This record gives sequence, structure tokens and C-alpha cells, in this order.
Amino acid sequence: MQKKTKATRKPRITIREVASDAGVSVAAVSKVLRDAYGVSDALRAKVQASMDKLNYRPLASARGLRGRTYTLGLIFPDLRNPFFADVFSGVNAALERTQYQAMQGISTSANALVEAMIDRQMDGLILIGPNEQAERLDEIAARLPLVLIGHHQETERHFDVVNNDDQLGARLAVRHLVNNGYRNVAMLSLGTPVSSVIQQREIGYRMEMVERGLGEYITIVRAPQVLRDVQIVLRNFLESRNRPEALFCWTDLMAFKAISVATEMGLAIPDDLAIVGYDNTVFCDFAQNRLTSIDQSGEVLGLQATRLLIERINGRVEADQFMVTPRVVVRASSQRVKKG
Repeated sequence: MQKKTKATRKPRITIREVASDAGVSVAAVSKVLRDAYGVSDALRAKVQASMDKLNYRPLASARGLRGRTYTLGLIFPDLRNPFFADVFSGVNAALERTQYQAMQGISTSANALVEAMIDRQMDGLILIGPNEQAERLDEIAARLPLVLIGHHQETERHFDVVNNDDQLGARLAVRHLVNNGYRNVAMLSLGTPVSSVIQQREIGYRMEMVERGLGEYITIVRAPQVLRDVQIVLRNFLESRNRPEALFCWTDLMAFKAISVATEMGLAIPDDLAIVGYDNTVFCDFAQNRLTSIDQSGEVLGLQATRLLIERINGRVEADQFMVTPRVVVRASSQRVKKG
């Protein structure tokens, strides 16, 4: 009977082997790995080609001891919303020509995950839609560079912020619907408006309705993020006497569910009920949706957040912010077909 032997692990490629293959010094490879000042594009390309050829991967722990691990942490509140894929795409686009890699996690309460990423010596963090109090965010920022996407609290910051103008986005949604002949416009919002993003969208909705002389129609229906519960809330609302002419939903994900529920109830979209979403995700173009949506450029948000984070890692200390101006992308869900 033949005796089984354990598979032998291949020895890890060293920096000396990379230097020998590239025909440069160990110090030159080290400079490339550290992204040191003065490294030419030609040297970087030569060393990178050898690292790719030899499948060299520097140890993150060793790089951490030298000051950087070249890893960035991203924390999303969930991944069911396709908008977050757009944000992640922007982050990856920003990192294409750098040595950094992004590690992502999912948590509605980021505390434990933040600590885990700090323990793993991440060079910086990007939090998307954080619910933490300002004091907690300042505490995190004191320990490593921090950038937030979707945070409107006006405080003295020790971190950077990348936002969409959520208040303007909501106003644009209402403005578009009113200009297309709808007056009774309701808003579908989140059950517990803890997020400053949701609060800003509700403020924008109310302001535009009042300025258009439609304050009497202001109705905010709140539902939890669980899609089954959203379906129940929507059905009850659309079956009531207060059924609106149009519905502005705080995300595309909720708008898709609204389209589904309305269609099941036999309502014609947009003649019986116009629907507008928020995020302009790729699924808006699908024939069964044809959803008008507010484009907040998720990819741009991710790209700019990454840019600001790397700037902070490289030494910038003053707080900075970037604001994306939203726009309406009109599709069939909100435009009545003109007869005759």
C-alpha cells in the first residue's frame, strides 16, 4: 500500500529574488514597495513585472511594521442595495494604479468591524452611511485616517466627508413629478430615520412640496428595510383612501418593490401611480422597471472618497469634503403618455 505524503508548501518568494529577476537592487524594490518619493515609472514597471512573474506578495504584517499595509477598509451597511456596488466600483477604479487594496465588510453597527480592521493594521477606513455619533467618529479618526460617504452632521470634523446633495435630490424628484402633472406626491422613507441622508431627503421633499403650494398633500410613509415588510406597508397604503398620484422612494431598491406591489394590484404605472427612485442603479433601465431615478453618481462618490483617504494617509490633516450634485434621469415610470 502506497503511503500518502503531505503536499509540500512552495517557499515564499523573497524580495531578493524579485530584485535579481528585475536586475535591480534590493533597495530599489523596497522603494517601489513603499511607494517612495522619486521612484521612476520605468523602475516601478520593471519591478512590478517581476513581482507578477514570480507571483510575489509582500507580507501585510511585515509591511505594517514598516509603517503601512497598503490595505483600506470599507464598511457597508448592507449589500442588498445595488447602489453600493457602484460605490465599490469607484473605489476599485481609484486604486487601479496604486499599491492599495480594499477589504470590505458589512455591518449596520460598525463598532466591532472597525476595531477588527484597526487590529489588522488597515491604513485607513471608508464608512458608507454610518450611524455612529460624532464623538465615536472622532475617536476612530484619531486612530487612523477616516472618510465617510453619506454623512450630513455639521460638526467640527477630524475626518473627510463625501456626500450627494440629498436635500436637492429629493427636491428634484418632487419638482419633476409636479412638472409632469402630479400633485398628490407621497414619500416612501425608512422606518426609523436615524440616517442623516434620509433626514435630508425628507427635508427636501417637504420643502419642495410646500414651495409648490402642495403642503396639504405631504405624506411620508415609513417602512423597515426588510422587503417583505415593505411590501405589506406599501399594499396597505396603496389600498387606502389616501392613495397618492405619485410616490417618491428614498432608494431604487424600495422603488422596485413599489413597482412590483402596484403592478400586482392592477395599477397602471405611471397613469395610476407614478414612481421615482433614488440612486439610478443599473436595474432602472430594465424593461419591467423603466424607473425614473435621482442619479447621485455612486462610482464618483467611491472614487472621491478613496482619493481623499489616500491624501489623508499621505499626511493631510485638515478636514475636506466633496459634494456630488444630483440629477434626474427620466424614464417611463413617471411620464404620463399624452393622448391624442
